[in-house]
Amino acid sequence: MQLQITWSPESAAPLAFAAGELRRYLAQMLPQEGGPLEISLAAEGEDTAPERFSVHMTAEGGAISGSGPRAALLGGYDYLRRLGCRFLGPGEGWEKVPAIDRSRLAADYEKTASFRHRGVCIEGADSLENILDFIDWLPKAGYNSFFLQFKLPYAFLERWYRHEKNPLLEPEAYTVDDAARDTEVLEAAAKKRGLLLHRVGHGWTGEVLGYPALSWKPDERPLEASKRPLAAQVDGVRGLRGGVPANTNLCYHSAQAVDAFASLVVDYARSHPAADYLHIWLADEYNSVCECAGCVKTTVSDQYAALLNEIDRRLTAEGLETRLVFLLYQELLWPPVQERLRNPDRFVLMFAPISRTFEASYCLEGAPREIPPFARNRITLPTDLGENLAFLRGWQKVFSGESFVYDYPLGRAHYGDLGYVHIAQVIGSDIKKLRQMGLDGYISCQELRCALPNALPNYVMGHTLLDEGADTEELIDEYFTAAYGERAGAVREYLGALSRLSSCDYVNGKGSRTNPDMVRRMEEAVETVRAFASEPGESLPWRLLAYHGRYVCRMAEALRRLAMGDRAGGREAWLALRKLITENEREFQPCLDVYRVLEVTEKYTGFGA
Repeated sequence: MQLQITWSPESAAPLAFAAGELRRYLAQMLPQEGGPLEISLAAEGEDTAPERFSVHMTAEGGAISGSGPRAALLGGYDYLRRLGCRFLGPGEGWEKVPAIDRSRLAADYEKTASFRHRGVCIEGADSLENILDFIDWLPKAGYNSFFLQFKLPYAFLERWYRHEKNPLLEPEAYTVDDAARDTEVLEAAAKKRGLLLHRVGHGWTGEVLGYPALSWKPDERPLEASKRPLAAQVDGVRGLRGGVPANTNLCYHSAQAVDAFASLVVDYARSHPAADYLHIWLADEYNSVCECAGCVKTTVSDQYAALLNEIDRRLTAEGLETRLVFLLYQELLWPPVQERLRNPDRFVLMFAPISRTFEASYCLEGAPREIPPFARNRITLPTDLGENLAFLRGWQKVFSGESFVYDYPLGRAHYGDLGYVHIAQVIGSDIKKLRQMGLDGYISCQELRCALPNALPNYVMGHTLLDEGADTEELIDEYFTAAYGERAGAVREYLGALSRLSSCDYVNGKGSRTNPDMVRRMEEAVETVRAFASEPGESLPWRLLAYHGRYVCRMAEALRRLAMGDRAGGREAWLALRKLITENEREFQPCLDVYRVLEVTEKYTGFGA
């Protein structure tokens, strides 16, 4: 077989990459004998979102075209999926590439992505290879965006290379210069695939105060006297919040603080043209806003809107078109009273309901809820889904521009779902409600190493964002069939049972730690694992499923003891869990973020010393 794929040499890099991917997979799938197979790839123009693509193929060849180069790449992967390829997770171990005959090649269809924003934001502890594998997987699963937090993703890379929370692995040297070098590699990988790149978010406030915007770690250096007036005054004191620059707010009444903040953003936008969306966030700690005489005369959201307007004014003066993302988060859930964004086309609203429950999907039924009164430095974050949506509705009354949700199902809550079926179903249901909520997409703030027992939740997320009409249960069946073959039904029943016995909220620290119902559930979870006969085999899904059973038994025992009120016993059982996962991290490193699961269960679940 002579396989020929043509594209315009003047086209952007993603089109050439798409040609290489089509050639690579089709060469594996098709018999070598036979006549020529000619495929043309084309992009109608520059990339925009939501993307459109069309596929017109016969057994002799045909054409795949997209509204832009990224759209053509998405079309190529979508076509491969139609032919039976399954990209079940990041890395080659999750790929299923079937052998087919040429009669299967015929296809004639068009598709437009359902949502403009379809992405993932980095969290946890990651190697360079982890992130590159995830970036490579994103368009295969229908995503179009990737978000590298902070000015450099140093915090996430350093956690892995220093092997934080795993004393069994020898720490490796990793510097800020290493992170700068690796960031260039990651940006190039994202742009080769045409992915929309989101940058920064956290760290601006700390940088205004003279600290590098790199992580949430405390900084032992004292706040300089010249910078002290720029910091928020809380309980009569201006200083670092818990010693952490990224958690420290500014005095937004200070013209000097606003000027320094705006200057930093403009300088970054000018020197980083690859950033498609620049996130402008305040401190990552609530009940820590300024209480000075000037700040208390207005609201934090009014001050935030004024700051955003000043940044927009300066960007416009310099002819910079960088889009700015502002967030509804903590104190900023309350909409501004007076100030309005003057150039809405510059801005994208990001709704971040970090404190929500994941026991259920967004609730759009019932009478609209009222926003509670704002109490400076005395707020309580909403867990109720109706109350969370009330804040979104409040902002939508004063801003009608582009928007998406920034949600956290795979940031903490997923550790509470021992089967991953429930959290996948919640994600699918949430995405199907986005349009009714007035939102145009979803970015998941999450660990990249979250595939134990499998990567089903991200699979459902990506394909539902690409096509909101996709049936969640059919996607789950498709995933299990590809991963587990003839035993797909038994594995789905098994993992579904574990999900039904689980509680995302309990592991996420919501509710009383003493919980007789959780005791019963965890006892049943262990019985469920012991009753299931895992398939022996060397394929990654089956090896993971066997390891996952051991993990579930250790986790369930720790949760059972904690729920009994036996904190000491819970801690002891948690240490046994820690021993299991630290000893096995090298073998299963891409699939379980040991750093993050230990941090979450210590900090939120209740296994701290």
